[in-house]
Amino acid sequence: MSVEEGRKAPDFTAETDGGGKLKLSELRGRPVVLYFYPKDDTSGCTKEACGFNDALPGLAKLKAAIIGVSKDSVASHDKFKKKYGLKFPLVSDADGKVCEKYDTWIEKSMYGRKYMGIDRATFLIDKTGTVARVWRKVKVPGHVEEVQAALKGL
Repeated sequence: MSVEEGRKAPDFTAETDGGGKLKLSELRGRPVVLYFYPKDDTSGCTKEACGFNDALPGLAKLKAAIIGVSKDSVASHDKFKKKYGLKFPLVSDADGKVCEKYDTWIEKSMYGRKYMGIDRATFLIDKTGTVARVWRKVKVPGHVEEVQAALKGL
């Protein structure tokens, strides 16, 4: 089953930075920006994470929770958060189960070489747990602003 607008967001429980756990359904009652990114501390992923971090004051006014997801380890997430002062949870999806639920583990191609990796994608989940918007193959410039605009429309 693919994740589509108007359907319930697949629930999951996963480890986060700092040794915590996050259960998506426990965030019901407020909108959630769930974004998937390929790798901690790489240029595009850092720009995206810092963009969401910089937007936190405005997102907080909309009562939105921001959650980043990658296959990096909790230790990697801890270093990434500390290095850039990130103030939202990063989910470690080391086994890829969350990526599978959200159809973000895909075949990619670079310089003619095929490999599996995370599709940069964002899911805006409304306060009832329903997927309100889906962005796939995200381009980082302007994305945070697009997500903020969509949040204001919820």
